[in-house]
Amino acid sequence: MPNSRTGRPPAQRAVRGPLAPRPPRENPLLQLYTRAKNAWDRPLTAYYLILGGSLLITVLGLVMVYSASQIKALQMSLPGSYFFRKQLLAAAIGAGLLFAASRMPVKLHRALAYPIIAGAVFLMALVQVPGIGVSVNGNQNWISVGGPFLLQPSEFGKLALVLWGADLLARKQDKKLLTQWKHMLVPLVPVAFMLLGLIMLGGDMGTAIILTAILFGLLWLAGAPTRLFVGVLSIAGLLGLILIKTSPNRMARLQCIGATDPGPGDSCWQAVHGIYALASGGIFGSGLGASVEKWGQLPEAHTDFIFAVTGEELGLAGTLSVLALFAALGYAGIRVAGRTEDPFVRYAAGGVTTWITAQAVINIGAVLGLLPIAGVPLPLFSYGGSALLPTMFAIGLLIAFARDEPAARAALSMRQPRFGRKRGAGGFAATRESRRWNTMRRRASAARSSGER
Repeated sequence: MPNSRTGRPPAQRAVRGPLAPRPPRENPLLQLYTRAKNAWDRPLTAYYLILGGSLLITVLGLVMVYSASQIKALQMSLPGSYFFRKQLLAAAIGAGLLFAASRMPVKLHRALAYPIIAGAVFLMALVQVPGIGVSVNGNQNWISVGGPFLLQPSEFGKLALVLWGADLLARKQDKKLLTQWKHMLVPLVPVAFMLLGLIMLGGDMGTAIILTAILFGLLWLAGAPTRLFVGVLSIAGLLGLILIKTSPNRMARLQCIGATDPGPGDSCWQAVHGIYALASGGIFGSGLGASVEKWGQLPEAHTDFIFAVTGEELGLAGTLSVLALFAALGYAGIRVAGRTEDPFVRYAAGGVTTWITAQAVINIGAVLGLLPIAGVPLPLFSYGGSALLPTMFAIGLLIAFARDEPAARAALSMRQPRFGRKRGAGGFAATRESRRWNTMRRRASAARSSGER
């Protein structure tokens, strides 16, 4: 073999073996599903869903209250931002309540159950006292607290029933008493019926329905047998049917389900114009502030029918976003209730989730024409400080319970704050010296590993 130009023998080429088969590529959709599932199963998922979802709903609600209430305020010779400023004040107070509730230990929540239900019963009875109670839209459910501010005690009755009912059932479960039906029903059902009676004295059928849903949610979580559950449901349904039959106004609302025409005497005016608002919004809406129905055509545009204005201005995309946020909030609440071992946390989280989910379903169902108009606001979204304050406190409860899970507590303890870290006694000078020493140590280690002396 001839030598190379340099006089050295040519290099021998290595013989290549057969190529190893490449591993099959995983389906991108399967990879995306796996990543989403892993992210969904993280310990802090429920915590972030509750905190982020409630914050987004509240902020979007403030925007829509400002947009939907301007015309109403101007018609009343008030500034255009009148209702928005009141809602913003309520949201600021509610944020303080949410933060306080999220930092309270479970024992303190249980200790507050009895004072809250006692205060709620007292205020709900005070509503019926002449000269103190105020009637709004035919319902005597309000108390004037000075100036333009009104308080609706029945909204706080929902929070009271959740906390007190959860504490009662937790105590009975610890004593192994929930296997007997009389301990499961007494005194939970009589106290709930007392609250329902005080609410119905004022004529507020919508709030009574939400309170009934909370009662059924607590009984279901407590493991009520089917025959007992059906019995209570039958009694409540019979009472509701009697109340509807004896009220022409409620009968008219029931007849407006699925209506497409205002009907004789415009009895279905509100339901039909809610459908008009949703239908005219299209996919992306007519634009924020560009609603036509809020110009006097749609009653209660900033309270009970704010979802219709949202559909008109933000379109199908906006309404689906609101639905997705409520669905995420409901899932997170169910997850907190299902993963805890504390019976009080399970009952309270389940009660709050039932409350918010049932109220959202009833409000949105009425706007869509699928349910009768019950006159309940959309939680965290509609105008009304009396509804916003207890709801934000309840969200704080869920946040506290989500943080108290063992896995979530461990994950939060491992997180290091980015700002405000503790420094040594030497301050910034000590920090620079520490960084310089670490740099010198890394260089020395690199020199020894490369064979230098």
